[in-house]
Amino acid sequence: MSLVTMHEILLPARAGGYAVGAFEVWDLASVQAVIRAAEDLRQPVILQLGPFEINYAGLEDLSYLALDHARRAKTPVAVHLDHGDSFERVMACIHAGFTSVMLDLSHLPYEQNVKGTQEVVRTAHACGLTVEGELGRIGGEEASINVADDDRHLTRPEQAAQYVRETAVDAFAVAIGNAHGFYKGKPNIRLGLLRDIASNVKIPLVLHGGTGIPEDIIRQSIALGIAKINICTEFVAAFADAFVRQRQSPEFRYNVPGVFARPRAAALELVKSKIRLFAGL
Repeated sequence: MSLVTMHEILLPARAGGYAVGAFEVWDLASVQAVIRAAEDLRQPVILQLGPFEINYAGLEDLSYLALDHARRAKTPVAVHLDHGDSFERVMACIHAGFTSVMLDLSHLPYEQNVKGTQEVVRTAHACGLTVEGELGRIGGEEASINVADDDRHLTRPEQAAQYVRETAVDAFAVAIGNAHGFYKGKPNIRLGLLRDIASNVKIPLVLHGGTGIPEDIIRQSIALGIAKINICTEFVAAFADAFVRQRQSPEFRYNVPGVFARPRAAALELVKSKIRLFAGL
């Protein structure tokens, strides 16, 4: 229970044919919404902090919130660095107490990606942490991430297997047509490509850009080996949309319950709906 590594919750997920939700957090309300949803449904969950959220709230304050709530949670919770943008950022998060890290080197040539990831794995594994790696370039825009369509490229199954062997990462993020942020049209998720990757890579697979992917595609992706699904933009939107709706009500008042309670409740329900979908509840 409480604070764990991603390894401890993703291995059973892939073996059991379900996925764990990984939700980006940036303040107390977002952390509380994720933890409460996980506890209510008695399911594991992952709190993710990316460079944008860390820069916004500060590593010391945000990591304290995430780690404290994870330790006190009644269900397993991992705290993960999402899309780490430098080795120094990774080291800072390791020192802060994160249980999992990711250094996103997917924009670099294969050899440089492997070399940099190997360095992170050596350090993280020595500290008892788990590491997520990524091969291929996931497109879209989300927080500090902005990858144009021309720069995105899909994961190659044979190269994926080589990458996992050479780096010894614990979880592997795939690029199969998924994208960060809201999709501009109908998502074109290559399930056949995912099937080929899964047959070559036996560790837990990660689907970034979970916002807006149809539920039937999510279920099929999980059946093919996806064990972790990232949700950020849709989670942020749950807070924002609820605030806009209540702001238009004649009963709206500028006080703490009036401004913050309904957005947090809406975000809580969004997280619950995703956990149910991912876990097959």
